[in-house]
Amino acid sequence: MQDKPKSKQIARRAFFRTATVGATAAGVAALGLSAPKAQAQPGTEGSSAGYRETDHVKRVYALSRF
Repeated sequence: MQDKPKSKQIARRAFFRTATVGATAAGVAALGLSAPKAQAQPGTEGSSAGYRETDHVKRVYALSRF
């Protein structure tokens, strides 16, 4: 077997290192550029009606026998 020159081995390692760093940076950038999360309107904290058993929900429960 012939050994490859050391410079080609180093170049190959540098390529894979650069590719890994680039892929990681792309993933971080994708997370940073994603759509901003919806923010609650000021003064609406705690005023949520929460879970309500409406007629529709009661009907689903009855049909699925919960």
